[in-house]
Amino acid sequence: MIRVSQNDPLADASRTAATLPHRVAGVLALIAALFLASCSGDARQSPDSARTVQVGYGKDASNFGLLHLPPGDGPFPVVVMIHGGGWAQQQGLDYFEPLADSIASGGAAVWNIEYRRVGGAGGWPTTLADIDDAVDAVAGPVQRAAGGRLDGGRVYVAGHSAGGHLAAWAVGRHTLPPGSPGHRPEVRLRGAVIMAGVFDLSLAVEHGHDRFVGGLLGGSPEQVPERYAVASPTEHLPVGVPVIALHGSADSVVLPEQSYGYVDAARSAGDPARLRVLDGVGHADFGVVDGRAWREARQAIMRMVNA
Repeated sequence: MIRVSQNDPLADASRTAATLPHRVAGVLALIAALFLASCSGDARQSPDSARTVQVGYGKDASNFGLLHLPPGDGPFPVVVMIHGGGWAQQQGLDYFEPLADSIASGGAAVWNIEYRRVGGAGGWPTTLADIDDAVDAVAGPVQRAAGGRLDGGRVYVAGHSAGGHLAAWAVGRHTLPPGSPGHRPEVRLRGAVIMAGVFDLSLAVEHGHDRFVGGLLGGSPEQVPERYAVASPTEHLPVGVPVIALHGSADSVVLPEQSYGYVDAARSAGDPARLRVLDGVGHADFGVVDGRAWREARQAIMRMVNA
């Protein structure tokens, strides 16, 4: 990733240069200038190599993402990637970075986003609002960081676990009632690939397999039913675009019934949703870049963006 070290080696170089003959100092100055140019983070540099740029989309420290740009002039389709971790502050986007690299190597730009989470500044409605802002940022600061080389009409989303919930929610934002976070999206998503996602938040609570939902929404389904109605992707169908759900048969964290139920409901509503159950795959397997689960998910993502 393009960064500038806070420990500035150029200052030391300048002090040394002052004691050297003028010609040697000039050479050091040239080297210093080239070093600064290479570390500038300017996305307008040569498009001949892949790179990663950090881009902010809001005022909070968690309002940023890592933009992975493939080599070339574009325009590139964009995959917004949303990491999981129970919507909790302890888990960040780092484990999604190898996955993002593998998508970018296939020729799509990847916007791997961070967001405010429970235990930090997140929760209801902040976490959902951040997802909305991060997706819409593709048309603003992310496009500017890419030097205008993103195809704004081909933006997709992929997420895992709690991030799968947020991805499924994001693809259906345009169906939300007025006053809901995200109900007026600037960027309409063209499709979604959901890995071990939580689609029905009330079902997750009832089955006792997700203790984090109450933290996200600030209460139980009986206490804040209106929040569950807004936040559950199963409540906002049809979405009108393809959604592919992948789930491991051995997942004991998020039960496969979540994906079965969503896809059945989406198809009944007229959506082209599809389910792929991976035999023997567990919940965390989707985060292993060289494993079978991610290989299947990557294939689904690349087929979608190249359709």
